[in-house]
Parts: sequence; C-alpha cells; structure tokens
Amino acid sequence: MSETKYSVAETGPKVADFLNRILPLAGLNVTFEIVSGEAAHQDFETPDLLVRFTGPDVEWLLANKAEAMLAMEQLTMEFLRMSSDEHSRICFDANDYRLLRIEELRMSAASAAEKVRKTKVAFQFNPMNSRERRIIHLALRGETDLRSESLGQGPYRHVVVLPHDAPSLPEPPRPTGPPVRRPGGFGGGGGDRDRGGPGGGRGGDRRGGPGGGGFRGGRGGSGGDRGPRRGGPR
Repeated sequence: MSETKYSVAETGPKVADFLNRILPLAGLNVTFEIVSGEAAHQDFETPDLLVRFTGPDVEWLLANKAEAMLAMEQLTMEFLRMSSDEHSRICFDANDYRLLRIEELRMSAASAAEKVRKTKVAFQFNPMNSRERRIIHLALRGETDLRSESLGQGPYRHVVVLPHDAPSLPEPPRPTGPPVRRPGGFGGGGGDRDRGGPGGGRGGDRRGGPGGGGFRGGRGGSGGDRGPRRGGPR
C-alpha cells in the first residue's frame, strides 16, 4: 500500500457521482470538493483522497460526533468495493473535524497511559472502529513501559492498554445483545487491521487535484424543497 491507488482523476468522478445521488436524498444543503489527500497529521493519516464538505448544513453532517458524515464515508467505501485494509485511503472531512478528533484520541491515549502507570491495572477503551484503534496504537507506540492490544470482535472490538510485562487479558465472549453504536468513529468498518503504520506508509506531496482543482459537487445556494429533518441540531 505504498503507492496511490485511489487517484482524483480515476476515483474522484465515481465518488462525486455517488455523493451527488445521495446528498439530495439526505436533504442536506452542502457542497463538496474532492482533492488529493492532505496529511492533516502525517503520523496518523495520509489518505489518497480527501472529500471536504462546506455549506449551510455542515453542522448536520457533524452532529452526534459526525455520525452522518462518517456514515456517508462508509457507504462510499462500500460503493467503491474497498477492502477493510484500504479504508484509510479515503477521508471525509468538514471544519477540520478529523484533525480535532485525532488530537482528542491522542490525549485520551496519553491519559490512559498515565492511569496504567499509576495503577498497574489494564485500561480498556470503549469500542472503536479500526481507524480509531490504529490511532490509539500509534499514539502509544513510543511508550516502552506499556503496550496496547485490541480485544473483542466486530463492533465490540476495543483497545486495551497494559503494563509491558503484564499478561494479555482473555478474549471477552461475544455479546448476545444488539451491536453497540459508535457514532464517534472514523469510519472504516470493524476490520482488525488496526496496528499498521500511518496510511500504509504512503508519502509524497499530493496536495490539490489535477490542475489544482479536484472535483466539486453537492447542493449549493438555497436549501430548496428538502423535506422535514429530524434528530439534528437546531
């Protein structure tokens, strides 16, 4: 995964066509731009493609920890038939949400590390998707007295931080109830490929689309006839 696979020229039109079909159905007055991936935090994410949303209804996309935006990201990756280990190659963002979320996870990892050092007791995070688990693992990779592991299956998979010489916790039994909701996740499904390097080690300067523009789409201007909207910010 060292080379760019999802380019603006080849994949951008497919993403734009898909979003231009689902955004009117969602009734959201937003526009988007598709450009080559920007390393908002190169140690953690270097996507091939960045889809950046703007417009009056961005707050709806970011409501409930960006639940709607991340759901659209997941649907787009399924539309492109991307495998779970490729999910970090495409990134949806608005108002620098992703950068802020990375910083939040880094702070959570640092806080967990301090608790484990003081108590010598393992710390278990809430369930996260593969992207967020990977960020926690990467944030702790320089802690020589600690280690992090992933436990659980599917939507229940989570990160555990332990003293370096402590035995691993037993794998928890799979719950029988309904799956937990993870609205704050980064998308990317529940795959287990969460221990790799940032973005698969892709580097280089890939800012901006062809001719500096990339692809644009969405619903600009007035909101038009969008129908009732429920459950979002007012």
